[in-house]
Amino acid sequence: MSTKLSPEIKFNKNGFEIRTDILNIATDLAVQEYKAKFGEWQMSVSQDKDGKLVHKVEMPDFPNLDIVLANADRLYKFVSNKQ
Repeated sequence: MSTKLSPEIKFNKNGFEIRTDILNIATDLAVQEYKAKFGEWQMSVSQDKDGKLVHKVEMPDFPNLDIVLANADRLYKFVSNKQ
């Protein structure tokens, strides 16, 4: 009679887990790019003598689903070597 004392370790991820990881990474990349652009915009904003905002850099749009999916597609092609 043999009993396992340690849990079974699974090293391979299924397709759903891989796609979820890629989407998480793609989302993180899009948000990091947004934060960098927002910081640049924020640093360039000043007020004139009337209190109006004066800036030279436009405020970036927050990343939408199309941007996240484009990032995910690029990452998936990189991981699967489909250039």
